[in-house]
Amino acid sequence: MPTLCQPSRQPRLYRRWLFLLAALLLGASPNAFAVTGELDLTTSTVGFFAVAIFVLAYALVMAEEKIHMRKSKPVLVAAGIIWSLIGWVYVQNGMSDASEYAFRVTLLEFTELMLFLLVAMTYINAMEERRVFDALRSWMLRKGFNYRTLFWLTGGLAFVLSPIADNLTTALLMCAVVTKVAEGNQRYINLACINIVVAANAGGAFSPFGDITTLMVWQAGMVEFQEFFILFFPALVNFMIPACIMSLFIKDEKPESVYEDVWMKRGARRIVLLFLLTIVTAVLCHVVLHLPPVLGMMTGLGYLQFFGYYLRRSLPRSLERKRERYSREGDNRKLAQLGSVVPFDVFNRVARAEWDTLLFFYGVVMCVGGLGFMGYLGLLSEALYTGWNATAANIVLGIVSAVVDNIPVMFAVLTMEPDMSHGQWLLITLTAGVGGSLLSIGSAAGVAVMGQARGSYTFMGHLRWSPVILLGYIASILVHMWLNADSFALFS
Repeated sequence: MPTLCQPSRQPRLYRRWLFLLAALLLGASPNAFAVTGELDLTTSTVGFFAVAIFVLAYALVMAEEKIHMRKSKPVLVAAGIIWSLIGWVYVQNGMSDASEYAFRVTLLEFTELMLFLLVAMTYINAMEERRVFDALRSWMLRKGFNYRTLFWLTGGLAFVLSPIADNLTTALLMCAVVTKVAEGNQRYINLACINIVVAANAGGAFSPFGDITTLMVWQAGMVEFQEFFILFFPALVNFMIPACIMSLFIKDEKPESVYEDVWMKRGARRIVLLFLLTIVTAVLCHVVLHLPPVLGMMTGLGYLQFFGYYLRRSLPRSLERKRERYSREGDNRKLAQLGSVVPFDVFNRVARAEWDTLLFFYGVVMCVGGLGFMGYLGLLSEALYTGWNATAANIVLGIVSAVVDNIPVMFAVLTMEPDMSHGQWLLITLTAGVGGSLLSIGSAAGVAVMGQARGSYTFMGHLRWSPVILLGYIASILVHMWLNADSFALFS
């Protein structure tokens, strides 16, 4: 049977030439070998056509802002064409069982990750609907912090929250605080948003739940759950170095005070606790029972459904009690708010999941899996991990992930499964997670924040601070190689 593909990671959205060009160049190399399927298609017309289709699909993804076409569309079609080409070739050679098996295994890998992400997105949407994040933002606004304190507070919270709530959600939340407090101060908003993006990506790098790349590595079994926390200090250095430098350029002034009173909806805190319980369940399934973590996540979705049922059934009694209390207190504002209360519905939260992202994720996994089955990832592995040493390859791939999406980069590495020490697997986890901070378009967090702080946080505004962020990137790698030197048993 062929050696088949590993899982993929959730989309960071944009700009992905290098990986595609590498596949083209390596596909034309006469010295490359490595076959993952039973047939080597890397020098065939079918293989070149499949790579061209992938390049075209990613070109359309990159042009999403200009052509206003959702990024999932081109990669879904490309995945269908690539696997149809594979199926046709293998049918012609009487080996249809091999291609069918390859497709099913790749699809299974995607399905596990997709269901995992779907549950996480549902919980995040439920907390957003219960106004958990609005309440946190309101608290920060009422405190009346000065600009420098707010800079450190939003960055620090992004670093702390992203391992749990994911880097994209965290970055958007902190960006909302900054843009509201510093409205009109574009220079400050740009600096604060850069800090938030760097912090959110760094925080996501030392947790399986903080980023899709880390989730991919965990589910592939390359790094155990507790081992991700080895990357805490390297990730902290990655955040702190650029933050310390940028903070020197912030004036010690106070923004105009903004008051916003936010009322968290009923059950908000209990949903946060259920989310933590769901994470614990997923970890126990993987660590204790040696079953896929998705089992624990889907069980956690059941927790939320039961709680949603309780909220709906008990809503009339709860409203009546609150109506009586607010009437006694004479709180007309809260009485008016009760009229807008609607029952909690879990399936509305599922429907609000980022389906374009999940479908894009499917397309990327299946496209890269198909090219890997044709043999192209074997060529890439040979070029990077045999032509270079693992340390250089992993550092360069981290930088590449700022230009090319880190999802296909990490998926390609997991599919190649190069013979690396444990320290090297931790290194690629770190570099793929924080490398996207080098450019504003290098991570989902950066792209989303650019949209939210449009005109204040820009590509060029971020690019001016890229050398400072690069210092943090280099320092985080050195700290990892120093603190975790024992894990580089096969150091190369």
